[in-house]
Amino acid sequence: MRVIGLMSGTSYDGIEAAAAEFELSGDTVRMRPLGRLSHQYSEELRTQIAAALPPAATTTEAICVLDTGIGQAFAEAGVRALAQLCDGEADLVVSHGQTMHHWVEAGTVRGTLQLGQPAWIAEATGLPVVADLRGRDVAAGGQGAPLVALFDALLLGGLPGVPAALNLGGIANITVVAPDADPLAFDTGPANALLDAAARHFSGGTEEYDRDGRGAAAGQVNPELLRRLLDEPYYRLPGPKSTGKELFHLPYLLAALADAPTPDPQDVLATLTRLTAVTVAGACRDHGVTRLVVSGGGAHNPTLMRMIADELPGVELSSSDDLGIVSDAKEALAFALLGYLTVHGLPGTLPSGTGARHASVLGSITPGRQPLRLPAPASTAPRRLLIAGRPAVPPVAG
Repeated sequence: MRVIGLMSGTSYDGIEAAAAEFELSGDTVRMRPLGRLSHQYSEELRTQIAAALPPAATTTEAICVLDTGIGQAFAEAGVRALAQLCDGEADLVVSHGQTMHHWVEAGTVRGTLQLGQPAWIAEATGLPVVADLRGRDVAAGGQGAPLVALFDALLLGGLPGVPAALNLGGIANITVVAPDADPLAFDTGPANALLDAAARHFSGGTEEYDRDGRGAAAGQVNPELLRRLLDEPYYRLPGPKSTGKELFHLPYLLAALADAPTPDPQDVLATLTRLTAVTVAGACRDHGVTRLVVSGGGAHNPTLMRMIADELPGVELSSSDDLGIVSDAKEALAFALLGYLTVHGLPGTLPSGTGARHASVLGSITPGRQPLRLPAPASTAPRRLLIAGRPAVPPVAG
């Protein structure tokens, strides 16, 4: 089955599309990546998203407009992926949508909202669409995040030591795959969320992020500000746990700066970069990680990667590219796999990764142009992932 995955993260800069061919045989799923592309949001849409994100107030009209606008943008990305990555032939689109709110109270997720009406994608591509993948896990008592845990566990299965996958998006999440233990996954805290907010704020909106980590590299960490930021109670919560821009946003940063003034913007950027490195490293040390496989936009920030390496001496750092998965495509490919499992009637969650009461089949399906025909339900969930061009590894334990 040829599947297109569409993903937009908490940085809301655009959509990553990736396509792959999947084949399920017994407990093994084989994947042949077909490529990836980026589809940028229009400036108008980015502005509308920013205006509706917490802690801003919004209206049902604004949410309706965004659901359509984001859905149309995802549809455009799907059409491009179908033509450019799949030669016009695919079976399924899987859309993560754009996260607008992740409702957490006292460590419990009450709900999660991803916008991007899948009907626009189905109409434009003619293909069935799996969307709204997080809600079922939340209904089962889970965090609804990070949903890449199953993909990570399959990807890292069989590697020696205690490998972990780290994704550095707006929020950083980690999946730890220790031998003879269930995989554990959780959000460690901000990766780019506060950095991007600071870059926009200090540049008056002319810079969207700290390009190549140059601002942080030119600054000095303010120990007082770092201590103030590390006082955040979220870091002391046990996993599974999840967070988002409902917590880590510009007013949050400005409140910290009021308590620990830091006049030089480059020092703020350096301190925020160190914050991500310290919180990621703390999670790795807590779980005895010996190898860290990194993906996401933050993996392109050399200052951040250097700080993580400084905080984790003796831990091998590598890219998911080394395992056959292009870093920028990993989350889109992960959601493509989750949708593939959904149409085969297989769960896409790991209860040890989200804290749910049980594993769930994820999402809802919007039919395409043709009558909806699902594959015969599969009886065995995959325990290992074989990627075209990557040597086989033993199955995942558990």
